[in-house]
Amino acid sequence: MDNFEFYAPTRMIFGKDTHLQVGKIIKEYGFKKVLVHFGGNSAKKSGLLDTVLQALDQEGIAYVTLGGVQANPTLSMARQGIELCKKEGVEMVLAVGGGSVIDSSKCIADGVGNPDVDVWKFFTKEAVPKKALPVGTILTLSASGSEMSNSCVITNEEGGLKRGFNSVTHRPLFSICNPELTYTVSKFQTGCGTVDIMMHTMERYFGLGEGTLVTDRIAEGLLKSVIEAGKIADQEPCNYEARANLMWAGSLSHNDLTHAGRSFFMQVHQLEHELSGMYPRIAHGAGLSALWPSWARYVCPSAVERFAQFAVRVWNVEMDFENPMKTALAGIQATEDFFASLDMPVNLRQLEVSPDALDELAEKCTFFGKRTLPGLKVLGKEDILAIYRAAMGKG
Repeated sequence: MDNFEFYAPTRMIFGKDTHLQVGKIIKEYGFKKVLVHFGGNSAKKSGLLDTVLQALDQEGIAYVTLGGVQANPTLSMARQGIELCKKEGVEMVLAVGGGSVIDSSKCIADGVGNPDVDVWKFFTKEAVPKKALPVGTILTLSASGSEMSNSCVITNEEGGLKRGFNSVTHRPLFSICNPELTYTVSKFQTGCGTVDIMMHTMERYFGLGEGTLVTDRIAEGLLKSVIEAGKIADQEPCNYEARANLMWAGSLSHNDLTHAGRSFFMQVHQLEHELSGMYPRIAHGAGLSALWPSWARYVCPSAVERFAQFAVRVWNVEMDFENPMKTALAGIQATEDFFASLDMPVNLRQLEVSPDALDELAEKCTFFGKRTLPGLKVLGKEDILAIYRAAMGKG
């Protein structure tokens, strides 16, 4: 087991009607003016936005609002929020939505906290944020885990570059998680969320390290729970227990718990970021499900025993000691079949990605020749291109 530091300071307020407490919670911290950041019309149509604003009014907390966050949050929206916060003297950002809204809020918070630095430089690793406005969240989609993570991902529309970075400034001060707010999430987005939650743990599980017995069992238990809850939520969208377990799993999958003692690099996430950066219409979870099977089969020969363990412990595949590769491939197939059962794409052809775009995707994924992707198998441009090509599927 490698040395590690586990730090998850976010205050979690979980359960039914917890979003009604938002005004009182913010008042506890002494903030007097907030930016309420949200996505499209769903927050308005559902009445959630009005409920949140009413809760703030009841506690005498001033606010300004900024809506319109896209599924793949953009740098231009974040910059708009930064200027609004500066103008209005905002003291904290309240994200009302899913991972896209939360990531946009984190970017805004970084920008306001470091007014002399172009916020995009944080994503290109040219600068590091020294401080940020506090961020609170009211979660409406179980998927990204951004409500408890130190990560933030933003798309720069100039060049279609989707980039992310981790920072201690990104840990939300508090997150309000009411599973009932996810009842209206569509079947497709529920499936995308289930995939994303699993991927955050699987990307860590297939990292590097030995002797992580406890961490492995935590990860395997989380995955089995998500598979079970995901099946139920797919068929019964208003099943509270299924939605609750997905929501809690989403937070735990990306707060660093499931890789304690292991090193990891999210190769599939890096492959997908280029995909949805070039094709903003592609939902993140759908891109992940389309890429993971091909990635797994490509790197599996470098870690057959690990993939076989995954198959046995997560998917209950019987171990073939004479042919571990057979067991490993059965686990990959079981994962692909589960994604397909949720009507998630399992190849790029289903997402209408052009074969002509693959070389550009691979080039961008190497940061134009400046990096390889570390992991069970180090991936250079030719490896990345081979995975993209395999992920096209059969015509």
